[in-house]
This record gives sequence, C-alpha cells and structure tokens, in this order.
Amino acid sequence: MIAQTPTSAPSARRATPVLSDETLIRQIAAGNKLAMRALFARHQIKVYRFALRIVRDTGLAEDAVSETFIDAWQHADRFEGRSSVSTWLLGIARHKALTAAQRRPTESLDCEGAQNAVDTTQDPEAALGHRDTGTVIRRCLQALSPEHAEIIDLVYYQEKSIKEIVDILGIPDNTVKTRMFYARKRLAALVAAEGIDRAAA
Repeated sequence: MIAQTPTSAPSARRATPVLSDETLIRQIAAGNKLAMRALFARHQIKVYRFALRIVRDTGLAEDAVSETFIDAWQHADRFEGRSSVSTWLLGIARHKALTAAQRRPTESLDCEGAQNAVDTTQDPEAALGHRDTGTVIRRCLQALSPEHAEIIDLVYYQEKSIKEIVDILGIPDNTVKTRMFYARKRLAALVAAEGIDRAAA
C-alpha cells in the first residue's frame, strides 16, 4: 500500500482575510456595496436587539435597523474614528429608535411585551415551563424601563465600556454609573421575584 502524504490543505482552504470595521467604513465611503453588505451582516443582530430594547416593537426595531444602515451608507465619510464603528452604529440606532418610538401611537399595544409579561395567575405546571433561566431573564428585561433596559443591553450584550456608553447615550459618565446601579438593582429584584438565585442570573 502506498502511503498518502497530506495535501497542503492550508493553502487550499486559505480564507479571505477578515476586514476590520474601519476598513469597511472607508470602502463604504468610496461607494463599495459589498463592504456595506459585510458591515450589515456583522452588526445587524446586535443593532436590532438594541433597538428592540428601546422601542419594544419588532416592526419599529426593524425599521430602525434599516434606517441606521442607510445612514451609515450615506454618511460613512463622516465617520471620524473617535469611537469604534459598532459604537457609532449604536448611537445612530438609538436616535432612530427613539424617533420611531415617538411616532408610535400611544394606544398601540406592545405585543411582544404583553407576551413576555409576568402572569401571576398562571398555574404551577405552566410556571415550571418558564423556569428556564434565559427565558426568565429576557422576560425580566422586558419589565425594565427603556432607560434601564438599554443600559443593561449596552453593558452585557454589546460589551461597551463606560466611555462608549457615554458616547452612545450622550450623558455624563456619573449618570451612566448611577443608571447602571439602579438598572442592576431593579433587574436583580425582578429575577429574585421569579424565584431564580441571583448568582445563577
């Protein structure tokens, strides 16, 4: 039997180098649509989740995402690099989401929020179905005020620093820290009310 020598797989499978966000922005500023698609694919989920925390409506969140990336396409040449691209995008998304929330009729019912509301009348068997920690925490996040929900999202889901949060929200760092303190406190109380150990959350 003739021994087979390994083929030079690394060269055959050489992946296309991953471009940085900053490189993509420069290409977008030059009108590169493929770069725009790459940026959208990389950030759309986080931008959507962040917008959803603010508007609490899937349709409005989707609109905010679309408007955010349209803005990024149109104004990429204005990106100065003083913050990361993701921070810049979240700042745009927050503005779009808040604008969308103001346009929403006050009498409209937030379907997702209603579905995730805590039902104190549900029977024990149904309650057991909601013991999954992740599900409970998501429901508790829905119960937070928009201000507290967005700051929890920025810290834990977007992994932003205090400085980046200051840039996104446009508030002093002490206000960020104070808001974060009360958001954590409120979330801990909601999670505890659901019967989940705080350490597990």
